[in-house]
Amino acid sequence: MNEQIQQKTIDLARGLFLVRYNGADDKVSPPVVRVYADRASLNNCNIITGPDVVNGTLFAPETALVVSVARPSRLIVEVTAGRVGGSTAANIKIEPLTQGQPAEQPASQPFDMFEPEAGPGELSDLKLLAHVAGLGDVTVGSNVWIAGPSAPARIEGISLEWPNKPRDLHLQYAVKFARPQRGDNQFVPLGTFAGTRGRALAITGFSLEATGPGADRYAIAAETIFLGAPALRVTGNRIVVVSGPSGREPLVGLKLNLEERRVQAAPLAPQQPRRVEPATPTPMPHQDGPRLEGRVRVFRSRQGAVKTAG
Repeated sequence: MNEQIQQKTIDLARGLFLVRYNGADDKVSPPVVRVYADRASLNNCNIITGPDVVNGTLFAPETALVVSVARPSRLIVEVTAGRVGGSTAANIKIEPLTQGQPAEQPASQPFDMFEPEAGPGELSDLKLLAHVAGLGDVTVGSNVWIAGPSAPARIEGISLEWPNKPRDLHLQYAVKFARPQRGDNQFVPLGTFAGTRGRALAITGFSLEATGPGADRYAIAAETIFLGAPALRVTGNRIVVVSGPSGREPLVGLKLNLEERRVQAAPLAPQQPRRVEPATPTPMPHQDGPRLEGRVRVFRSRQGAVKTAG
């Protein structure tokens, strides 16, 4: 690709997003940022700008536009140097816009002192931030790829946010590098950044676990792609050191999901009729007792930043 142009692809889930051009290294002739949907997403992704400007183009820092996504789409961010030999380093943040969720509680419902279980809306509040080589910080919601199959890129650090997390559930996570680093493979709580920024150190291993009294109510699903290896999907309450075949391959794709685990009791096995004969009682047929069957259904704020490589 022309050195005067840098182009990155971002996966967006359904929603409304603010794309903000925050700054650039070249203060005299800052690069021009163009935002548009790829061909497959044209009908599902709408770029919203003012009536008197070029659609999808941000000419200087301190400008912004809005992207409306009807279905999961791929957004292309293209940065063109403002002058010959100029820099294409620009700081661009993509922020989900939301009006929140209305509080719904019937007037006749009694007050409950205990912490309620998380509903589908609260589970979807889980946010994943990752520092991606050539992109900077990128934030997505539940069940959305960062980098991944369509645009693999080296992931150097991660952070998880869950604003409406139930009080009886705790999440912690850890990352591992090919060479030992400070904080390597040490679990950190929600909201803590694990990894590095700007040091070209790719994550080579990833761990995540749910703890606390409510941990058994939820299932974690992690999908990872390590360089040169097929996608790997792992589920459970505890995911420990997911890595590539040799343990040294860079993590180039990550998607996380969390959903309530539902356990249902299976119906009792049918009981055969009992037959009793005089003098020779016949033993009752074996009756299966109740058994439990677990059915786990594997299931996108904080601000995310996109920084292109100069």
